[in-house]
Amino acid sequence: MGVEIGALGAIVGLLVAIGLIFLKTPPVYGLIIGALVGGLVGGASLPETVELMIGGAQGMMTAILRILAAGILAGVLITTGAAESIAQTIIEKIGETRALFALGLATLLLTAVGVFIDIAVITVAPIALVIAKKANISKTAILLAMIGGGKAGNVMSPNPNTIAISEAFDAPLTSVMLAGVIPGLVGLFVTYFIAKRLTNKGVKISDSDLKNNDQANKQLPSFFRAMTAPLVAVLLLSLRPLFNVIIDPMIALPIGGLVGSLVMGKVKGILGQAQFGLQKMSNVAILLIGTGTIAGIIQHSTLGTLLIDGVSTLGLPIFLLAPLSGVLMSAATASTTSGAIVASSVFSQPLLDSGFSALGGAAMVHTGATVLDHLPHGSFFHATGGSVLMGFKERLKLVPYESLIGFVLMLISILLYGVMGIG
Repeated sequence: MGVEIGALGAIVGLLVAIGLIFLKTPPVYGLIIGALVGGLVGGASLPETVELMIGGAQGMMTAILRILAAGILAGVLITTGAAESIAQTIIEKIGETRALFALGLATLLLTAVGVFIDIAVITVAPIALVIAKKANISKTAILLAMIGGGKAGNVMSPNPNTIAISEAFDAPLTSVMLAGVIPGLVGLFVTYFIAKRLTNKGVKISDSDLKNNDQANKQLPSFFRAMTAPLVAVLLLSLRPLFNVIIDPMIALPIGGLVGSLVMGKVKGILGQAQFGLQKMSNVAILLIGTGTIAGIIQHSTLGTLLIDGVSTLGLPIFLLAPLSGVLMSAATASTTSGAIVASSVFSQPLLDSGFSALGGAAMVHTGATVLDHLPHGSFFHATGGSVLMGFKERLKLVPYESLIGFVLMLISILLYGVMGIG
């Protein structure tokens, strides 16, 4: 379609979407209304705007199918107790003397194997509260440790954002996952360094926080059985870069979940596990439809050209468009997934046309999307705060530290894939 939307329209559309989400409008509706307003303000007619919105949503269908298929793996990990087993094992092995590092590592591992970052934090939080009470550590420190670990694991995980980014840049999923490993590990240690200095800052754990927090008498699978599902999925995905045997994530991730359920002796409940995973992924899939509508407007606007010209005018290298677009779009949507998807769908082609590598662009968009994905107009802010019973004002104080961790992830990615040109 030859319609061109003015940059002002795209910006107004994003601002409308942000405002509506702040007012507690369901994000998908906020994004759809923002897209509609953006198209009209940008100079398109109503039929043209609707057509661009539909085209953008249609462009999300491949990613949505793979994300829905990934729900089987996520459902198995969460409902069988595999995720909790992984977290408990890591924390027990490292011990309470390194509690904050253990919490960060446990959350990193959970997100890295395919659990949503907010669910990973919620899963680890009950254990974190008990440890923090014993060690006299503040809620601020334990929550930052879990969030930082989750961000680090998020950039090396077969999760919705990674799937969508690999699709947009036409890069193998395993390669995009591996590109996040070094930034993620650096981010984990930076998280520990910051959280350690917040041990005595903020509210401490009270006895009432531990009420109804029963961590005993739970029958969990062993660590090795719990790890079967993600290991099988990653093994199948790795056949492409290793042997050029292509097994699509839409096949590899459900097979991993099914094998894991079988090994853990929970296969009789596979339908319930799949149903749970589908419910979790359905929320993301619906959100992506709204994300697609506003992406369709931005793709056909001059906003991309404006950003490229701005980068060039400042004398900056073109590859900085990748992390900057991730930062801006994640700030607009307060979501790693939505931010990464909008940024990659809009800016992947200009980056590729400039001769920049697909893997480098994917890696930098991904890490850029972790810098401001935790802002208060998104669900992650509230879900993570609620996991440790933290009030709004106290939770708000964590935002600068979260942003710093995301910035470190992005900076390492820029150095590796932009400055050094790896990939």
